[in-house]
Amino acid sequence: MRTFAILAVSCWSGFMLMALELLSGRILAPTFGSSIYVWGAIITIFMLALSIGYLIGGRMSLTTPRMAILCGLHLLSGLLLLPILAFEAPVLDGIFEFTQDPRAGALLASTALFFLPAVACGTVAPYAVRLLVQDSSRAGFYAGLQYFFSTAFSAAGTLLTSFYFVLILEVNQILFLLMDMTIAVAAFSFTISRTRAA
Repeated sequence: MRTFAILAVSCWSGFMLMALELLSGRILAPTFGSSIYVWGAIITIFMLALSIGYLIGGRMSLTTPRMAILCGLHLLSGLLLLPILAFEAPVLDGIFEFTQDPRAGALLASTALFFLPAVACGTVAPYAVRLLVQDSSRAGFYAGLQYFFSTAFSAAGTLLTSFYFVLILEVNQILFLLMDMTIAVAAFSFTISRTRAA
């Protein structure tokens, strides 16, 4: 059950990240359009944020990794969707007043709105790998297992969001759904860890 809980966090983290990345294009489009400049800015910020998150998560995993911390990191990534919901309009309006250039504007807006949740998502993967690895001789296997599931669910998040969610739900409704599911998965995994501790 512990392995299942760790993989559940990894899977949903990958799903949520790709869903958010797709939605970010929808969020920026009314202000800065949906050109290749905008998508280039979005992808760049998400990749930079993930790289920093990987470093942070890897560093944190060096000191007595615990399920509770993994759940906390996952919970944080979900809660960091709240500022997007609360401040999306004023942030975009303020940046547009500062610059109408879709390249600079998209970079600034992506950083302001999506950088922190993407960093938090990035911390999950290396921390989850450390929790999975009990025997160093099997480290490669568990790293591959974790990245297999998280990447597969990233693909699912991409398809479901682009093919279905955006057709039946508004962007804010999808963000609330992602946040609620992230909180639920974090709570489930924390409950499993408490049960094992008892």
